[in-house]
Order: sequence, then C-alpha cells, then structure tokens
Amino acid sequence: MTNEEQRTPGEDPNAGEVPANAGSGADASGPAGRSDEASRDDASTGPLGSSADQGAGSDDLTVEDILGAEQSADAAGDPSAETGADDAENAYLEDLRRLSAEYANYRKRTEANAAIEKQRAIASAVTPMLSVLDDLDRAEQHGDLVEGTPFATIAQKLRTTLERFGVVSFGEKGDPFDPQVHEAIAQVPVPGTEQHTVLDVIERGYRLGDVELRPAKVAVAVGADG
Repeated sequence: MTNEEQRTPGEDPNAGEVPANAGSGADASGPAGRSDEASRDDASTGPLGSSADQGAGSDDLTVEDILGAEQSADAAGDPSAETGADDAENAYLEDLRRLSAEYANYRKRTEANAAIEKQRAIASAVTPMLSVLDDLDRAEQHGDLVEGTPFATIAQKLRTTLERFGVVSFGEKGDPFDPQVHEAIAQVPVPGTEQHTVLDVIERGYRLGDVELRPAKVAVAVGADG
C-alpha cells in the first residue's frame, strides 16, 4: 500500500514535507538577519583592523622609529620653545665661562701666594747668615781673603750657596741714592756734587726675589752748600 493510501482521511498531504526555502536563518534574513556574534565581530574589527592586528603592528616599531618620531615632533614644535631652549643653553655657557675665569684667577693667586710664602721661608732661614757675609766683605777689604787660600774658598762656597737660593746683593759706590733701597748712615759734603750719590757702602743690601732682606747701609755724598 502506498503512502497516500496509508494517510488518514482529513490529514494535510504536505504536513510531512520540508519547505524548499527553509534554510538557515542567515540565508533567509540576509545582512539584517545575521547573528549577534557576527555583529560583535564586525564591531571589534572596525576600520583599523582587529586589536590583535594592531598589537602585531606595534611590535614592529624600533628604537630608530621612536626617536625619529620624537625628532619630527620637536622640529614641528613652537619656535618660541626653541628660543627658550637656546636662552637656557646660553645661560649655562655664561655660567661656565664665569666659573672658568674665577678658577683661573684663583689658581693664579694661589700660585703667587705660594711663591711669596716660599720666598719668606727661605728669607727667614738666610737672614741670620747676612752678618757672616758682612764679615767676609770686611775681611776681603782688609786683604784677609787671599785668593787660593782655604778661607777664601770657604767664603766663595758660602756666597755661591746663598745665590743659589736666590739671594742677591745690591749697593755699590757711585749709585744714585735711593731711600727705597738705601739707608743713609752718614752724609758727606762733597764740592761739585749735584745729585746725592753713594759715597761708601758700609753694609751691602740683600733681597730674595720680591722680598727685601735688608736695605744697604751707605754714606751719601751731598753738595758742599748743603
């Protein structure tokens, strides 16, 4: 017996058949009938691509790219900001020049003071020896320092040693009288004298660099009319 014969009377003959257009919901509804999941996928994708794609692109950045972007931003910045940076740099340079000049002056003063202190220290050590030099000068004037004798040799060594330390003698007969370096022990009237001159040296003067150890004691020739 056929199917048609097995149906009960009054049953719809098309009840057991599947309609031809009964496909999926997406096919029946078109774009407006897409599921919520598909809509969420479209929203997450957007015009710039998915977040995963953006992360992958950011991983490709290098240090050179970042530095180049910063330099480009600085180049396109406000000119007033560049002027302010130049002014700050010039201020730092001025401070550096001022500090360099101050240090150079400080070093010069320190070196000069150190040299003076050294001269003073040597002066305090050799000043007591000046009286010995006076005795040697008097012995030489009296003919007691005969060249070639042991005493004359010792006297020469002593003078050479003091000269090596920088001790210099001054005060000679015939020099113009200078109250800055000469101490007048006596004044001797001499006819025809127009300028005060050193007539005789009683004790020679000595200096050490810029430090005067003592002035020269001299007799001064003055004019006969005073």
